[in-house]
Formats: sequence, structure tokens, C-alpha cells
Amino acid sequence: MAAPEGEAGDATGAELPMQRSRWATRKLTVKSSAMKRLSLMGRRHNKSSSGEKKRASGGTDTSQPEDGVKKDDGTSEDDNGDGAGSRRLYFNLPLPRELQDDEGHPKQQYARNKIRTAKYTPLSFIPKNLFFQFHNIANIFFLFLVILVIFPIFGGINPGLNSAPLIFIVCVTAIKDAIEDYRRTVLDNELNNAPVHRLVGCQNVNVREDNVSLWRKFKKANSRFFGAIWHAIERLWKKDAKSGRQTFMAADPRMSIESRTTPWEAVASPNTFVSAQEEIQMTPVPSPLPRNPNRPDISTAVESEMARFENFSGDLINPQIPISGKARFQRDAWKNLVVGDFVRVYNDDELPADIVILATSDPDGACYVETKNLDGETNLKVRSALRCGRTLRHARDCERAQFMIESEAPQPNLYKYNGAIKWRQTVPWDPKAEPIEKSEPIGIDNLLLRGCNLRNTEWALGVVVFTGHDTKIMMNAGITPSKRPRIARELNFNVICNFVVLFAMCLMAAIANGVAWGKPDSSMAWFEHGAMNGSPGLTGFITFWAAVIVFQNLVPISLYISLEILRTLQAFFIYSDIGMYYDKIDQPCIPKSWNISDDVGQIEYIFSDKTGTLTQNVMEFKKATINGQPYGEAYTEAQAGMNKRMGIDVEQEAAAIRAEIANAKVRAIRGLRQLHDNPYLHDEDLTFIAPDFVDDLAGKNGPEQQQANEHFMLALALCHTVIPEKQPGDPPKMIFKAQSPDEAALVATARDMGFTVLGSSSDGIDVNVMGTDRHFPVLNTIEFNSSRKRMSAIVRMPDGRILLFCKGADSVIYSRLKKGEQAELRRETAQHLEMFAVEGLRTLCIAERELSEEEYREWRKEHDIAATALENREEKLEEVADKIERDLTLLGGTAIEDRLQDGVPDTIALLGDAGIKLWVLTGDKVETAINIGFSCNLLNNDLDLLRLQVHEEEASTATEEEYIAMAEEQLNAAMAKFNITGSDEELKKARKDHQPPAPTHALVIDGFTLRWVLSDALKQKFLLLCKQCKSVLCCRVSPAQKAAVVSMVKNGLDVITLSIGDGANDVAMIQEADVGVGIAGLEGRQAVMSSDYAIGQFRFLQRLVLVHGRWSYRRVAESISNFFYKNMIWVWAIFWYQIFADFDISYIFDQTYITMFNLFFTSVPVILMGVLDQDVSDTVSLAVPQLYRRGIERKEWTQPKFWAYMFDGIYQSVASFFIPFIFVVLTTTATGNGLVIAERTRLGCYVAFPAVITINAYILINTYRWDWVMILVVVLSDLFIFFWTGVYTASTYSAGFYQAAAQLFQELTFWMCLIVTPTICLLPRLVIKVIQKSRFPYDVDIIREQAKRGDFADADATKAAAMAAGEGIDGGSSKSSSSSGKLSGRSRKPKHTQYASVDEDRRPIYPPSVATHNTRTQNGSDGTNYIMQSRASAELQGDLVGEEPERAVTRPSIDRARPSYDRIRRSVDRVRPSFEASNDFTSAARLSRVESTHSTQGLPDGQRRFNLTTVRKRGLSAFSKKSIDP
Repeated sequence: MAAPEGEAGDATGAELPMQRSRWATRKLTVKSSAMKRLSLMGRRHNKSSSGEKKRASGGTDTSQPEDGVKKDDGTSEDDNGDGAGSRRLYFNLPLPRELQDDEGHPKQQYARNKIRTAKYTPLSFIPKNLFFQFHNIANIFFLFLVILVIFPIFGGINPGLNSAPLIFIVCVTAIKDAIEDYRRTVLDNELNNAPVHRLVGCQNVNVREDNVSLWRKFKKANSRFFGAIWHAIERLWKKDAKSGRQTFMAADPRMSIESRTTPWEAVASPNTFVSAQEEIQMTPVPSPLPRNPNRPDISTAVESEMARFENFSGDLINPQIPISGKARFQRDAWKNLVVGDFVRVYNDDELPADIVILATSDPDGACYVETKNLDGETNLKVRSALRCGRTLRHARDCERAQFMIESEAPQPNLYKYNGAIKWRQTVPWDPKAEPIEKSEPIGIDNLLLRGCNLRNTEWALGVVVFTGHDTKIMMNAGITPSKRPRIARELNFNVICNFVVLFAMCLMAAIANGVAWGKPDSSMAWFEHGAMNGSPGLTGFITFWAAVIVFQNLVPISLYISLEILRTLQAFFIYSDIGMYYDKIDQPCIPKSWNISDDVGQIEYIFSDKTGTLTQNVMEFKKATINGQPYGEAYTEAQAGMNKRMGIDVEQEAAAIRAEIANAKVRAIRGLRQLHDNPYLHDEDLTFIAPDFVDDLAGKNGPEQQQANEHFMLALALCHTVIPEKQPGDPPKMIFKAQSPDEAALVATARDMGFTVLGSSSDGIDVNVMGTDRHFPVLNTIEFNSSRKRMSAIVRMPDGRILLFCKGADSVIYSRLKKGEQAELRRETAQHLEMFAVEGLRTLCIAERELSEEEYREWRKEHDIAATALENREEKLEEVADKIERDLTLLGGTAIEDRLQDGVPDTIALLGDAGIKLWVLTGDKVETAINIGFSCNLLNNDLDLLRLQVHEEEASTATEEEYIAMAEEQLNAAMAKFNITGSDEELKKARKDHQPPAPTHALVIDGFTLRWVLSDALKQKFLLLCKQCKSVLCCRVSPAQKAAVVSMVKNGLDVITLSIGDGANDVAMIQEADVGVGIAGLEGRQAVMSSDYAIGQFRFLQRLVLVHGRWSYRRVAESISNFFYKNMIWVWAIFWYQIFADFDISYIFDQTYITMFNLFFTSVPVILMGVLDQDVSDTVSLAVPQLYRRGIERKEWTQPKFWAYMFDGIYQSVASFFIPFIFVVLTTTATGNGLVIAERTRLGCYVAFPAVITINAYILINTYRWDWVMILVVVLSDLFIFFWTGVYTASTYSAGFYQAAAQLFQELTFWMCLIVTPTICLLPRLVIKVIQKSRFPYDVDIIREQAKRGDFADADATKAAAMAAGEGIDGGSSKSSSSSGKLSGRSRKPKHTQYASVDEDRRPIYPPSVATHNTRTQNGSDGTNYIMQSRASAELQGDLVGEEPERAVTRPSIDRARPSYDRIRRSVDRVRPSFEASNDFTSAARLSRVESTHSTQGLPDGQRRFNLTTVRKRGLSAFSKKSIDP
């Protein structure tokens, strides 16, 4: 039916096209690799006979601590329902009968591609929002009161007025929720209506067309109706609103191929054409040649029948099917895509669904994707089309393609997918034979995920397998949660307590009033009309409910209104803080959830992603070692941090070193210009500052070092997979797009040194070598993967030699060096790499091997056979690659700085000083995470690193119970160091202990081990162990595991947690935490969309948490306490009056006083306290982060404090009522209207005036910051009651209250009451405050005195200088962030393309050196005994060189000043001896131990070689004792 892909061709000479070896780059989980294809083949015999069913897909279950958290293997707790099981999709084939219902329609129902992250729809907003709001007990109580007031018998005066506060708070909250949700809806609509090209005119048998239920039609009609109303309102103030909205029906935003310049310009045909059957412009690729079924097209190198079938390439197109001419790719909206659709995606387009790739514009079927929306990473990743589908080009081809796809169930694992494609195909050499069944496995490398962007690929064609909420990005997003602050949750208990008090007061009033009406001999029987309804019991019942109405302010609705106001204003001030504004992307701190600002002041645990959150992923080439000579001048964060810990003034040191580096850069650039006028060298982009390298490159120190440097840079320019792109200009600029930012940095440095990659084609690479353009045929490229940790390129040099260049981790390269050679060079290079690693740089080695024509020819045959194998292709390719990547010759090594974001070390140090525990949850490798941990102050030399690692073996038959037992054994051993056992009593004690752990231990755990320790049996032990550690690093974890860890800590320890991340893989933990923070930098938008706060850089977290969070928590706590206090005075004053009125529930105050009390008399000062009060300034808050610990310990809002304010209010209510009552009794003056001062409302004035003054004075006493605004508001609030009484009583509208002001203000007793009552009320409070501040001061009291004394003047002056220089906007630093403890200035411009994050399986061909920080040490020292034993200082280098006479002749010893290298040598020599002496640490000495373990020389027959690849697959550390073969 289809011909094979083509002949292998001759294996010699430059005629061979470049071949690339690609295979899965993800680390496999237990049994998944060995059983993957068996499971796919087994599905043929176990087909489901019904709709989709729940099953475990592609792995084993993981235990999760909480319901609703997705399992790591992709299944969730409730995994049934539509679209939840495995699926079989048919293309141009009839649907089997067992998959049809009685009417012939498909049984299986799949999720729609329309997604909704918003919580509400126009139809559900009102009921759903009211449902959420009335979760608040107080709102239910207020609603009940509104209902009571409706009945006049209970004494309600104005039901409408009484319902106004409740209506106000419900409406304000609803409007706020609507605004937040509307923003999500707008983003949802943009995505749902985005354009995509889908195939039409071809039947999709997998779904039922026009399957729209009545309910969906009703919802769509409502959405259109409310949408029309909204847009009509919108047009009133926004005239261009209609023109600004675009849908997919608008003009095609995709530029035509002629008008767009792409990196493929040189190889693409300049002519484009439009297919007659298609509406879109097609990629200029040649039409497939007519197929001759009688012509065999197989490799001539394979002659056996079995080899024929193995190498027989498939083709999905059935040429026997006629072309109908109806099929075409038509522009449509994302939301209309369904499972089983053919789609074509163009360069730079975003993927609308999870799509299996069938064909791309690349002849090899490769395409590049950017996953920044998915995981925050902007580096390119390679995905490949299925081999059987690469002949598909046009709509007519899709129309004739017949195949079936078996797919696993939807699951959230971003790094795993299992499926298979099956079809029937005729045998080309025997067309009469029965068509054979063929299949090809589908893995994650053949899947394009929704949210990714296609890059550097003209087009990709595929079929949709998952849509909408079944896609991986949506399954990781979770449901948008509704978060309530902790104080609001705890406030419900206090409200219930007040309900009890209210019930007691009302019951007392009801009983007393009923008894009073039941006395026949009282005066009431003669002067009143009798009990209502004639029954004292019924009167008491009515009195009870009337008392509920009168005493309702005991549970103040004004409190909830005020809290909404002050939290909204707090959010506004957070948004307006210029100290958190990131001007590079115009990004302030955006509060997306306005009601949890006080939770930010109680954070005890912060969970952070690493890549793109802590690091910039701006990879800068800093240093190199070539032929035993170290080059490069740099001053890294790790070096500054190390010197800082040793007491060195890093600010002064940094200034001096940077001046040296600046001078060195000038000399290096001058030397490069003299050597070669490189048009692609831009001074600002140069990061490899090495004037000595330039001198050697010019030959000033001999021809040997010159040739070594040239050859080294040429190796960097040839061994890579980057895509060069020339940007026009004068001078022009050459930039590189790579799968790894490390690789881009290497090629960029080669460019700066004069070895510029100009372009790549199918047969090689064009390089400008010192001004001369040369073409280097690349015969094969063996790409990097996580188990190999290396990549190679086989290149034919201009002199005809075939060289294999290999670069990778130093341990991998050293194990493959040729045995018995370069002894001195290996030792010196290892020492240099160790020095680089101590500086926090990422190192790798460069090596080469010369191949003979015969060697390459034989290897090429094996490679071609492995590349075309359908079974175990990945393993065969890796085995073939392993054969040739041996007996290497070492060229040198490189060191790259993975730059931290500005201010990260200082921020982490400040948060640690504040008592906050920071955990890093990352998908990076363990070594990389530890390296960054040391650089950013998360780890230090005094920490003992505890490593939990359950070894994963690919072929293991171990059960889950056995893995759990292994994990428990390690947990018990680690807990023994802290003398804990993991008991329930220890957990109870841990929940109450908020002190930071001793800085003695840090814990490192990988994702596979985490899977077992999160089981119910071990979770508690793991939690208690982590609580004892200062820092915790969880590496290689999935998004679901991140959420599970956050949930474990949040619920297990009952603490407030914060999660911060930048990608979609962080969404789960962001939503799980109490506070979620999204980094809104150059990365994807998914984390920001799901977060509560969006910030531009990690460093802004210190200001958000330590300043605004602490302020907000203290303000809210103090405001709530004062609100309860002031209402206690008011309500209890009314209660005391009832004693003299037989509890008939009459008001002592005029009705307007009741309304004005919580509206104007007392509310404004307490709201202002909650918005503007500051105990210390922001600079002092950052200078003394220990002040934050009061929030962690939750001491600002406690039950004792609540009851203290309550009893204080009751005491002051007694004074506020009975002191005025005594004064009134002593006043006998009658007024003109016959009413004495003792009249009810006038007595109320005697009580109300001093009560209002007392309350506002009390609030002022509790306020720390007495500025003119606060004083003015308090004075105006006090004066307002005088003003209102005078104005209101001057009118006859006041009825019986008429002329009360004139009567009161002329009484001396009234003015005496205003002085005596507040004094007696406030005196106890003042005395207690004086005693507390003088004898038992809080920390903040001491700091306030120091601030007043001027101890923090330097911090204030620094801030003022920064603001004056314009640096307060950016908050960045022109210095190394770890070298400055002051506020930072503007950050410097990054030198290379900024990568938001890195695919860790593809990136570190250059992981941290094995000579990096100790992962198993007792004391955590990152010093090395090997260095101190082998040479005490740099001067010993000459002696070491002399020990190797065979190399002394061939390699010169160049004696010169090397400031950067000598500086780090001196720093290391000062470090105390480390545990490395036990040989359990990976140092330069360890590199010597693994030298040549993969070389082919010197191995006796039968001896088992140390297989680093196998070790890596098992998940072992390459240099742990268990990994060394006996």
C-alpha cells in the first residue's frame, strides 16, 4: 500500500544526509518502560465492549493525602463519567457495533473543547453567589433579623431601612466577585473563540454531530441575552467596544507565507500555491509522487524476510480510496473542535487541544514547541510526527487515511502518554497478499499539548485525542477555589459566642418582662393597657424577639461591611505600592483575591517552584578550562554568599571585583576586534570575559594553546541542535533558539569568539570561522536525553577526517575517556571544574573522538537498523549510541551561570529570619536543585543534607508494599536523628509549635520516593521529619504531587501556606495553598490566572509578605477587636436601661442615633485604623523581619484578646450608662415643654455623647500611628454627634426630641459628664498599656523606640536614595543580589535570551558538576579535601605539571595572574575540612575514580563495566556506593 521511507543510502562520504537520533526524554516510572508496549499489544485482545470506563492509565496508582487531589498517574478520585476511560478513535473507518448505541450513534461521550475557568455563568451567578455568601453564619442571622422586622408586633420601625445594610454587603460582595469572575470569563472567551484550521467535508464517526441538549441550548440563550445587555451597557461609555471585539470569523490574523520571514527561508521554496480543494494557503512542499505498488522500495542492506518486515515503513494513506474533493481545511473556532478532528497548526499558533502529530513541514517529521503556557518554560522542545503519517500533506491525503488510535484515559501527567496507532497495509512486493496489520506506539514525544505554541515549524498536521477539560493543561488547572481568610473562619466561633450572649440577654429580658406584666399589684396594672394579647407568657415571647432586634448589634453587620471596605482598600494600596512595580513588563502587584490580605500576614510555609521562579534562566557562559588552562572572570551569587558567610564585606569586595571585570572586558573586546572584526560580536552580549583566552587565541603563548582554543570553540559551534536566526541591522545580530538555554549560551559564546553559526541545512552546518565561511557536513546528531546526559555530533572536517564531538556531564564524559591517556590534563580539568562548581556554576565537559571510515560505516549500518525498528527503538538507539561514544579525548570544560532572579538570596534570607519555612517543589533534577539551593541561601555549609531516595529499577518486580517498606526504613533512620517516632502525640505538639527548626538539617527527596512517603501509612512520619528540617527540596515532582505536599502541610500542621510559581505545572499547588502567588514575568499566563496575587519577580514577595501582609493582619485583627468592643458599649448601655423599664425593650436613644452610631459616629476611625495604621514603617519591617513571627504565632487575633475587649466593653458600658444616670438624677431642671432632662431620649444623649467620645478615644489609644489624618477623623467623628444633635433637634421633624440640644448644652452636668465618664472608662486601659509597654514590652514596642531613636535611619536613607534615583520602581540590582543587603537598584540587562524555565530532561547536558555541593555530608561543607590535599594554593600548579613528564613536553605551563580563579581558590582553602575525606562526596577525586570506566581498553574478559546509563535509569546517584558495580 505504501512504500518504505527510503533506502539507507551509502554509509560513507559527505553524500550521507544528516541523521538525528531522537527518543523519549522523560525518566520512566516503575515498570512503565518495560511494560508499555506489552500493554499496548494486550489491548488488541481486551477491547472494551461498552463506553468509557475507569481504569489506571499508563502507570500505577499513587496515594494522595486529600480527596480531590489528582493522582500522579493521572487518575483522580472520581474518575468516572464521560471521557474518563481509555478510548478508541476511528478515522475514515466505520465505528464498530459494540461502540454504537441502539440508534447507531457513538456510545462514548467526550468533553467539549470549550473550557470555563470562571466560577459562574450568567444563569448561575445569583444563586451560586448567594449560596457562597450565606455560608457566613452572620449573614444568615442578619437575614433572619430582616424577616423579623417585617412584623410590626416585634417593634420593627422600618423594614426597608433595616434591610439596607444586608443588601449593601451582599451587593458589594457580589459585584466584587462578578468583577473577578468577569476577567476570567473574558480570557475564556478569547481562547474558546481563537481560530484553528480543522478538516471539514469528511465524516468524523467518533462523535455525534449537533449533539446539543435542551439544557445547553437554554444556557447558550441566556448567555447571549445577558451578554447583549452587558455589551449594550458597555457601549454607553466605550464607543469602540464593538469594534475592539474580534472573533474567529474576522480576518485571518495568520500572515501568508510570502509576507513572513522564518528561519526556514533558505531551504523553503519561494513559491507557494493554493490547493484547489482547500481554502487555506498550503506549505510549499512537493506533492507525493505516484506510488507504484509493484515497485519494492526497501533497504538493499537488508535481505532477509524478517528484516524486510522490520524495516518496512508504513503509510496511513489508502490509495484505493477515491478523492471526493469535498475535504478541505476550514477556519473555525477552538470551541468547535471535537475528538477525532484533523487539524493543521501553523508556526507561532497556539495548540487548541491535545493532538497526535501525523506530519510536519520537516522531512524528518520534527517540530518545535514552546511550553511557556504549560510549565513556564520558553526554551524549545522537539516533538516528532509518527513515522506512518509523514506522507500526509493535504486535505485529500487526510480524506484517504484509514487508521485507528487506541489512547489511554485522560490524565494530568505532563510527561507521559501511552497510545498506539493501527492500520492495515498491503505489502509492496506482493500486492495480491492479504493486507497486514501494522501498529506504531504513540508516546509523549508524538503529542502536542493544548496551550503550547508551535515554533520554527511551518505547519504541523494531526488528530485531536483530548479536548477541553480532558486536556492535560486543564486537568492540572483544577477547579478555581473559593478562599476565605483564616480570621473570617475563626470569626464564626466568636459570632456563635455572641449569639449565646445575645440569647442570654434576650431570654433575661423576656422572662423579666413577662414576670413584670404578670404582677397584678404593680402600678403597671393601673396605668398601662395590659399585656399584649392578654398573656404574660406570650408577651415574654414577643419581648424575646423584640430584644433580638434591639440587641442585634452584638453581632454587628457593620463589622462585615467595614471589613469588605478595608480589605478592598488594602488591596488597592498593595496594587499601588511602587516598591513592587516591575517596570520591564509594566507589572505592579495585582491582588486578584481582595479578601485574603490578612492571611498573607500569617504565612508559616512558602512552597516555591525553582525554574522561572527563583531563577531567571538567563544562562551566561562565564568560564572555561581548555587544555588545562582556566579562563574567565566572574563574580557569582554563590561566591558572594560563601564569602558573606565567612564575614567578608561582600559589598566592598563586589565593587572592587566588578571594576576589575569591567577593565578585563574592555581588554578582551579590544583583543577580539584586533584579532578579527567580527560583525556578530556585540559588546553588551559578551559574557565570557577572558583577555588571557583572547591572547592565547592570538597565539601569544604558543601555537599549541592557540590550536587548542580554536578547536574547542569549533567544537562548541558544531556540537549542538540550535536554530540560528539572523536579525537584520547594522551590524547584524545572530541569535539562537535552542531546546536548552545552556546550549544557546555555548553557541553564543562561540559566536562572540569568532566562530559564528550562520545556518544549518539537511546536510550540515555553516560556520563563519574567524571571518571565513565554511561548511561542515554533519553526518549524525545524537541528541541529549536524561539518562544519557550527553549529546554528540559526527562531523566530516574539511581535511576529510570524521570527528565525533561529545559534550555532557563531567562524570559521563570522564567515564568515557580513553584509558591511559591525558592523566595530568584530566586531573587539572577536574580541579578546575570543581572550582567552577564551588562558584555555583553549571559545568560540562567537551571531548572528541576521531573515527575511521570503516568504523563509521559499520556503526552507521547499526544505527539505521535501530532507527527504523518498530519495537524497542529507543533502547536500540541508545545502545548503538553507547558503542561509539567511547574512547574519547578530553578537550576541556565549560561553566555556565544559571542566574538567579535579582534579590532572591536576600529575599529567602529575610523570609527565613522572619520564621517562614521555604520549601522548593520543582521538576528539576536533584543535583540542579541543590546547586541553586546553595546559591540562593536556602542551603548553607552548616546544614546536614538528608537524602530520601527509594531506588527505582526499570525491571523491578517490587510491589507497592515493598517500596513503602523501603521508604519507611529510610524515614525511621532519619527521624532517629531527631529522637522522634512520628506518633500522634508528636503531631499534636508540632501543630502548636510555630518556632523555626534548628538550622542543622535540610531534606532532599525525589518524586518517586515522595510517591510512597505520601501514602497514608507514612505521611505523618514524613511531615514530622520535614518539620525538623530548616529547608526541604522536593525534586522531580509532578503538579499533583506539589498540591499533595501543600495539602499535607496545610492540613496536617494547621498552618497558613503560600505557593508561588510561574507555570501551569504550578497551578495545582497555587490553588491548594491558602495564598497563591503567580509570577507574571515573561512566562506563561496560566499561573497568574489561577493566583491570588500576581507579581513580576520573586523578590517582591518579601515586601508583599513582610510589609503588607504583616500590616494587613495586624490591622484586621485590631479592627475586629475594636468593632466588637464599641458595639458592646452601645448594646449593653441599652440593656442597662431596660432594668429601669421592666425590660419592655424601649430605646434609650433616639432612632437616628441608632442609625448614625455605626455609620458616622464611630465607624470611620476604626476603618481608618484598619487601612492606614502602621506600628513600624516598611523599611523597619524589612530591616527587622523577626517582627513577622507574631503573625505566624497568631498572636494578634486570639480568643483571650477577644474576650478582653468584650469585658472591657461591658465595663465601659456600665460606666457610660450609670455615671450619666447619676448626673441626670442630680439635675432637676425642667424645660419649656414640660420635659425634664430625665426624659428617655435626653437621658440617651447623656449616655451617647460620652460613649462616642470614649469609643473614639479608645480606638485612638489602640492606634500606633497618630498622624494628622487619624487625629482629624477622630475629632470630626466626635464633633459630628454635636452637629447632628443640634441640626436634627432644631426641626420639629424630631418630634419629642425637639430642642433637646439647647436643653442639654446649657446643663453643667452634661459637660461634667463628658469629662468624668471617658476618664473613668479609659483609665484602666491606659494603666494596663503603660505597665505592659514599660514592664512587659512586645518586640514591636522595643523596635519602635529604636526607630524613634534613629537606629534605622540608614535604612530610611537608603530607600530615599533609591527612590530619588528611580530605582524604587524596579527594585532590581545592578549588583549581584546576594552581595547587597540594601534595597536594590535597577537590574542589569540580561546578556542572552531570557528563558522562563527549562525542560530539565532536555536541558542539562550540563547539570551541576559532580564536584558540587555535598548531598550526603555530615556537616554540609562544600569545600573539598581533594583540593586541599592535592594543592594548598595556586602556586602548586607547576609542581603538579612536573609530575607528568609525558605531558610536560606537549603542553605548556602558562604562568600568569588569574584573578577570578585565584580568588575562589583562596576562598576554598579557607573552608574547614569536610566529610569528603570519607570518599562519600563527589569531588574531583571521584572523577578520577570513574575515569575510562566506559572505555574499551584494559577491561578483562568477563568483567562487568560500570554502566552509568543503567545507574541513571534506576534513579541512583551515579556516585553513591550502591551504584558502583562490584
